Amino acid sequence: MQQTEIETTFVELLKNIMGIQLPQIDRDLHFDKLGLDSLSKIDLAVAVEDRIGIDISDEDLERFVTVGDFLDYVQRATA
Repeated sequence: MQQTEIETTFVELLKNIMGIQLPQIDRDLHFDKLGLDSLSKIDLAVAVEDRIGIDISDEDLERFVTVGDFLDYVQRATA
């Protein structure tokens, strides 16, 4: 899956599931700045898993601090 497809899916899911609109991807943006707590990150991860067809372990999810961390993980998982 291409990076742009992953980013588009991520932004769409943030909007549809979390009600958060990002005008552009800021890879350095911290999830806490988006107002995502650990439960919200789980909801987002499950949506990504369902949409893209990957598995994100709980241990890996806990390591995601920034949007870039999340996007890089998905990119590697789909390569």
